[in-house]
Amino acid sequence: MTIGIYGLGRFGVFWGDQLSKVATVKGYSRNSSRVAPSTIKRVSEDEVLSCDVIVICVAISAMESFLHNIKDRVKPGTLIMDTCSVKVHPIKLMLDLLPSSVDIIGTHPMFGPDSGRFGIAGLPIVVSEVRVDKSKYNKWIDLFNSLNLSVIEMTPQEHDREAAYTQGITHFIGRTLSDLHLKNSAISTSGYNSLLEIIKQTCNDEYQLFLDLQKYNSYTSDMRRDLKSSLNKVLGVVEAEISDKER
Repeated sequence: MTIGIYGLGRFGVFWGDQLSKVATVKGYSRNSSRVAPSTIKRVSEDEVLSCDVIVICVAISAMESFLHNIKDRVKPGTLIMDTCSVKVHPIKLMLDLLPSSVDIIGTHPMFGPDSGRFGIAGLPIVVSEVRVDKSKYNKWIDLFNSLNLSVIEMTPQEHDREAAYTQGITHFIGRTLSDLHLKNSAISTSGYNSLLEIIKQTCNDEYQLFLDLQKYNSYTSDMRRDLKSSLNKVLGVVEAEISDKER
């Protein structure tokens, strides 16, 4: 089996390197300066699109133009998997734009180069069965298990609803704290250091990922509303207490 990684950004390189443990991996990036490890063979766009499996590692906001670019260039029976951090939007695009002869599995590896720097064993990956033969789908479940990943099967809707209040809120808070320009301190508590780690992890990702998480997951609007409501509630309690003491 040959896996083609389309998009060799930080995550594409990281994920391709992990998948090289179970298959031959080829990679393509429009940016020729991208550095890939020896486990990923750099090839042309056409060669990546001829692979048995194509793993899409492009920005969520780039999915539609990417699919328009490849939809008439992939052979029947090709399995295409996205790795987007939202699931409803990209899966709808794949179903709408890719020919029916192409198989589709939705995936969201819930980790990246930072959280997986010490290995991916035990880390979660969400998998959505979209349009694929059951036996082929089960082979990929087995493959992910062979990498010692924690495989979680979810519908796209289930994923996005839950991810809004896990990944979505984490990136939102990380970017908000980053805007405060918080620094390490000689009197930092472990809790404060955990906040700095959140900033580091979320801000190491492209800013476009943060925007895409908020824009393309419809459930994040509820998260932002609830977060704002809770912040105002806590501020109200504090301000009321201060007001009482000043009387």
